[in-house]
Amino acid sequence: MANSSVKNVILPVVIVVIGFAAIVGLSNLITSIRPSLPAEFSDSDLSMNGSRFKGFALGMEGLLADWYWMRSLQYIGNKMVLHQNADVDLGDLRSLNPRLLYPLLSNTTDLDPHFIAAYSYGAIVLPAIDQEKAIDFARKGIADNPDEWRLYQHLGFIYWRLQRYDDAAQTYERGASISGASSFMTLMAATMRSEGGSRATARAIYKQMLAESTDEAVRITAERRLMQLDSLDQREAIDQALSEYKERTGRCANNWSELASSLLRTRLPNGREFRVDLSHRVVDPTGAPYLIDKEDCRVKLDREHTGLPVN
Repeated sequence: MANSSVKNVILPVVIVVIGFAAIVGLSNLITSIRPSLPAEFSDSDLSMNGSRFKGFALGMEGLLADWYWMRSLQYIGNKMVLHQNADVDLGDLRSLNPRLLYPLLSNTTDLDPHFIAAYSYGAIVLPAIDQEKAIDFARKGIADNPDEWRLYQHLGFIYWRLQRYDDAAQTYERGASISGASSFMTLMAATMRSEGGSRATARAIYKQMLAESTDEAVRITAERRLMQLDSLDQREAIDQALSEYKERTGRCANNWSELASSLLRTRLPNGREFRVDLSHRVVDPTGAPYLIDKEDCRVKLDREHTGLPVN
């Protein structure tokens, strides 16, 4: 009886584990000896389709899903490290050519349809790569987890980014109807219809994302976008001060001291204030000084020092 148990249960498990380890090891060996290729050809197709293991992995689907999940996180991280231009725009990652992220995330959620963290990550990162695949992935998450209101929030976020405010409003409304949904969903449903493209709406969305997410990549994205919104408010106010100064004097301001009195009277949204460095220059939210473009008489970011997107 004992020998039969070993033969019928333990032995197949051992064979699957050893086989999987061998495939992974062989894949890593091939990768290590492969000659260097141009960046656009650097990604090899996935050697395995994880979804084919579903139902045949003897209960190890969760383990395999975790493996694909870790690969998806490392994949984007490695892309950013190897990218020659350090100023990668988190809102547009197409320059990294991350064509395998969607298959990696898709395999993760095929193996574990209730892997909510993977759907959350995909909602933030995939729109910067392929908008239609981002929508498909979010819809897949909702189909597999119809009672998870946060997945509706993610899909609503994608629609908002695409300026599809009616679709976003309907998605937030559907999520708001789910038991236990945050009141934020109802608020966003109404806001999308009235001021979907406003800066205030963007700030509310990213603040909520920052408050709720435990994923570091999501939090970094939210923090950076909030700083970008603050900078837009600041630059708008500085441009107004420059315009008024030029109208009053007939020339553009030469330095920050000529704008000091005007900026001191300026009230930024939500009670925020301008920041200055030790040289009395007005700085952006990352601490880099703003520059006065005297030719256009407008303020601009310091491309070499700012941590904000410059496009």
